Amino acid sequence: MSPDSSAASPPPADAVEALIRRCLSGDQAAWDQIVRTYWRKVFNVAYKFVGKHDEAEDLTQDIFLKIFKSLSTFDRRANFQTWLISISRNLCIDHYRSVRKERETIDRDVDANELTPASKEPGPVAALEQRDRVALLRQALSALPETLRTAVLMRDIQELSYQEIATALRLPEGTVKSRINRGRTELARQIRKLRGDDFSPTGSRPSDSDRSRTGAY
Repeated sequence: MSPDSSAASPPPADAVEALIRRCLSGDQAAWDQIVRTYWRKVFNVAYKFVGKHDEAEDLTQDIFLKIFKSLSTFDRRANFQTWLISISRNLCIDHYRSVRKERETIDRDVDANELTPASKEPGPVAALEQRDRVALLRQALSALPETLRTAVLMRDIQELSYQEIATALRLPEGTVKSRINRGRTELARQIRKLRGDDFSPTGSRPSDSDRSRTGAY
């Protein structure tokens, strides 16, 4: 299924209702019209997550397939476009996690290659040090509660805005910011603990350099 790149204007609510009824009764033409109308909006969500046109198109097709299967669960009192975009974001997050798992992720969440910038032609010592840092960061991330880890990864790895994270996780923006701050602090503490300096006499808090090395700032 590869609809035209130009998106049609969203139909009025009563027209959407009629399309949904026709889809649920097996009318393929009605479903094709829904796909043509909302394809670009769903594609834009997918592209923001994967960053590649071909991958975004494949992901968009998968999303529409799952939306079709969930169409009977749509609450007709709600806004269809809002519901569709919310499902799209959640499915993109699921896709993000599954892809990272296939690339040796930490507990389904993160690709180690994205945790630190790739150096240009590093020497053997620098390469070894980078692998050590990645391994340390992996271990520290795995020690975080899933709620904190997810918030930090979405902000610092995916670089989503607070509002985007709040929408995807269905949480207040203040809760998202709190989780990110707590997650960064706990990540820095876990790294210090793993390095063996968590129990220093001064009991100092994570330094700015610690935060910059972990991406926690």
